[in-house]
Order: sequence, then structure tokens, then C-alpha cells
Amino acid sequence: MRDALAEAERAARAGDVPVGAVVLGPDGSLLATGHNEREATGDPTAHAEVVALRRAARALGEWRLPGCTLVVTLEPCVMCAGALVQSRVGRLVFGALDEKAGAVGSLWDLVRDRRLNHRPEVIHGVLAEECSALLTRFFRDR
Repeated sequence: MRDALAEAERAARAGDVPVGAVVLGPDGSLLATGHNEREATGDPTAHAEVVALRRAARALGEWRLPGCTLVVTLEPCVMCAGALVQSRVGRLVFGALDEKAGAVGSLWDLVRDRRLNHRPEVIHGVLAEECSALLTRFFRDR
């Protein structure tokens, strides 16, 4: 999560919402990092999770990421939750809840929907206070 928080700080310095993500390989090695890049790229899909998942898939040469772990500072939205289900990520670890757009328990629980063919393990609340404080500072300063 500390690596994901460092990515979130990069997003904040670039003027984007401070959300960071990392993808760990099945052996725990760091495969890819990402942070929100919507402002920098003008791409509405450039959320931290999507950026990190794309980079991880490129690093492995494969769109399927079984056994991998996505670590992100904020509960994924519907788009990002869908992306991690589609990429077959084995585990999701996230920090702060997103009561406005969260799709892993706050508003929806897309990743654990029994109707889907893949459901990753979910661990939440990791360094939640630090993750939340970063977002609160960013929006307060704006």
C-alpha cells in the first residue's frame, strides 16, 4: 500500500485526484504501478487501477492476471471493478472506502457478485486513514 500511496502523491502533484495503484505478481514482485492520469491524458478511463492493469498485462504479455494482486488507495469504481474482474486478478487490496462511487461494497459489490465468472479475494481498510487523508487534503486545498 505504501507504493500505491506514493503513486497517489504523484497524481496529486500532477493536479489529478490522488489515487494510486500497484499490481503484484503471483510471487509478490512489483509488476506495474499507476496513478490517476485523467487530467494529464484527457482520457476518462485513465484511473489508477486501469493504468496499472494495462501496464501489468503488457509486462506479462498476457491480458489475464491470475494470481496477481491489485493494491489501490481507494475503493474501485464500477469501471475499475469491472476491469479487475475481466483481467482475472486474484486479489484486490484497497485502502479508503468510496461512499460516492465505490463498487466493492460501498454502493455496489460488483467484484463479489455470484453471477460473474470470476470473483477476486477482497481485503479492505489497509492504511485506510492515510489513504483517506490524502484525498481529503487534496479536495480541501482545491
